Amino acid sequence: MADISGKKWVSATSDDDDGGSASVDIEEHLELERLTISDSKKLLVLDLNGLLVHTFRKSKKVQIPNSRRPDAIVGKKRVFKRPFCDEFVRFCFQRFHVGIWSSNIKRYVDGVIDCALGELRSRLVFIWDQSDCTYTGLKTIDDPDDPKKPLFLKELKKIWDNESSDLPWSKGRYSSSNTLLIDDTPYKALLNPPNNAIFPHPYSVEHVDDDGLGLQGEMRMFLEGLADAEDVPSYVAAHPFGQPAITATDPNWDFYSQIIHSFSNDH
Repeated sequence: MADISGKKWVSATSDDDDGGSASVDIEEHLELERLTISDSKKLLVLDLNGLLVHTFRKSKKVQIPNSRRPDAIVGKKRVFKRPFCDEFVRFCFQRFHVGIWSSNIKRYVDGVIDCALGELRSRLVFIWDQSDCTYTGLKTIDDPDDPKKPLFLKELKKIWDNESSDLPWSKGRYSSSNTLLIDDTPYKALLNPPNNAIFPHPYSVEHVDDDGLGLQGEMRMFLEGLADAEDVPSYVAAHPFGQPAITATDPNWDFYSQIIHSFSNDH
């Protein structure tokens, strides 16, 4: 096998399991392996914060339930895993190829993935961070908690074209027809085709009864249907989910349309 040191991807045909966890029996393990090598699976590109975990600085005022303690501390941030995260991640690996793409820095991303996925991180087909995002040079305008937050975009075209050749497939393997980005921040998808992303409302540790990732949760049910759908855009268009995409009806459209225009010209 070629030297992959320094790469940010893991082979989709990895034989590593989750360390023999008692929660996974042999039948499920074999099913995981059988489905992992399937070439017909769609690609899920998952965000971290707000989807699988809730992270925040210790100084931020958050009403943490008495029953919860941080699952990890990464840098200056507390990390709380979302309820049903483990079961949800296993389901995703069964039905899809899965990559992680966060707009945070690599050191933070690695620490949060270790908390959220543990040894299952070896099943990820890639791990991307802020360095793989498109930096607009602007600050966000709709985040009152962090008004100076840099505005980064996640261009799926980078995955589809594989221009940097650091993904375990050739150009054309994935496209708008079989890729879904899941991110709780709609502006991250500004430069992508319509209906290639969904934007769930962000998870917070304050949501004590959250079951969005559970067996009957809305996210799990949505993805069950997507896995069997003919193509991603048609399914997403027919099954509205979470927050709306940013379009001309958005109150901040003047701001966002300038970004689209500027970067579309660059491309």
